[in-house]
Amino acid sequence: MRQSHQLPLVGLLLFSLIPSQLCQSCVVSEKDYSHLRLLISAMDNLEQIRGIYGASILLSQRLARIQNPSLEEELSQRIQDDMNRRDMSNLTSGQLALIILAFGACKNPDVRFIHDHHLVEKLGEKFKEEIKNMDTGAVAVLALTCVKRSISNGKIKAAIKDSDTIQKYIESLVHKIQSEKNGGLFGNAYSTGEAMQALFVASDYYQNESNCQETLDAVFNNISQGVFRLPIAAAQILPALLGKTYLDVNKTATCPQSPVNITDEPVPVVPTLSPENISVIYCVKINEISNCINITVKNGSVFLDVMKAAQEKNSTIYGFTMTETPWGPYITSVQGIWANNNERTYWELLSNNKSLSQGAGNYVVKNGEHLEIRWATY
Repeated sequence: MRQSHQLPLVGLLLFSLIPSQLCQSCVVSEKDYSHLRLLISAMDNLEQIRGIYGASILLSQRLARIQNPSLEEELSQRIQDDMNRRDMSNLTSGQLALIILAFGACKNPDVRFIHDHHLVEKLGEKFKEEIKNMDTGAVAVLALTCVKRSISNGKIKAAIKDSDTIQKYIESLVHKIQSEKNGGLFGNAYSTGEAMQALFVASDYYQNESNCQETLDAVFNNISQGVFRLPIAAAQILPALLGKTYLDVNKTATCPQSPVNITDEPVPVVPTLSPENISVIYCVKINEISNCINITVKNGSVFLDVMKAAQEKNSTIYGFTMTETPWGPYITSVQGIWANNNERTYWELLSNNKSLSQGAGNYVVKNGEHLEIRWATY
């Protein structure tokens, strides 16, 4: 008999994904399709889509039944080129799973890449490494649900206690997702899409219409503020708004035209702003010590512009480093103090003492705001 921690590999790997969901979804109504058009438009921005992160866009487009052959071809090539340059051992199981699902969907001609690069075997190894420490993650709920369904349908042979162990994993993870609810979102705006998918398949949370509306209202509000204007951010929220999950990726063998009418001219994600200057207070806080400065920037500037202006005034106190990611600039150090995943430390962005869900390159600052970057742990 297989050990229970090995079971999550099987159902996820070979695309034996069940074509129907067990629970009620929370789907955008036709009157709110304008929000979806903004997301679909954002996913077309090739300049902001890098390497393997294009898998999220491919997968989201297929779940939304969007046909864009030229974009698919370009993204597929970028993913393959990136993976050929990379040490695949540095990829997480989640990243590998998204690539496999994207390349394996809709009779994709790139499916051969999965076999030639032994991606299924690599995913199996990664999942075994990570499952013991997998105390969070909506994608884990989807993978475990896939396995549980495969056991129920006889595709996987397992003892009763193995199935019970999987159910306990799912319940624990769903409880953690729900405990992170914050004003209709789960965790933050970026994690909400996959959290919604997990709740679709493993909880009755969205059978309550008020819960659904609260989430949709919060997501719509973030869309209108430009939170999802990055392609990868748009790709992570779109499937859930259509009532889809990653378990639906092989529901059909073809990819018909999108059910969303995207022929209308999309509304700008960020409104045009006047060129007037604005003033903000910007602080660097390390432990209990804060250093603050008044900064003047152009109206429409983002948090990063404020940081750069402060650095020009005093590089000793406000000097910082950053790295570019598909999510935009990520602050790696301030005053020479580096974020460290092993020590669970990072630089937190705040506005008026509230943590921001948007990054330094995305959050548009407002006149009179009190901005802060704080040395924090997670």
